[in-house]
Amino acid sequence: MELYWKKRSNTWNKMRIDIKYTNLDSTPAMNEYINEKIGGLGKFIKRMDEKGAARVFVEIGRSTKHHHKGAVYHLEGNLELPGKLLRAETENWDVRLGVDEVRNILEMEIKKYLERFRPQDSGGQKELRKLRGKD
Repeated sequence: MELYWKKRSNTWNKMRIDIKYTNLDSTPAMNEYINEKIGGLGKFIKRMDEKGAARVFVEIGRSTKHHHKGAVYHLEGNLELPGKLLRAETENWDVRLGVDEVRNILEMEIKKYLERFRPQDSGGQKELRKLRGKD
């Protein structure tokens, strides 16, 4: 399944979302919920994903068939970026809450990964302030 989001320059980017169900039946409502939640991560990586190279693998499964209470659903999310794999894993009693947890973990990992590319105040930002005349 591919999810498209719109950039300001009226061009479309795409991030591919693959969903795998293990010991569980898929429903259109669940697919839509996953695409909505996981697809929202595209706003964080749209600068890195100019060619549509980002890919998300989401796996949802029941850990065992005989458990009915507790953390019975195992959710896993892998976000492939050019040169990096970000991973989130959780177990929960509700599939939707687990998808939310996976999304939050992946969002945190993306922000941590993008901090490496942000110029620090020691060099790059001082030069930019001098060029703008604010120093």
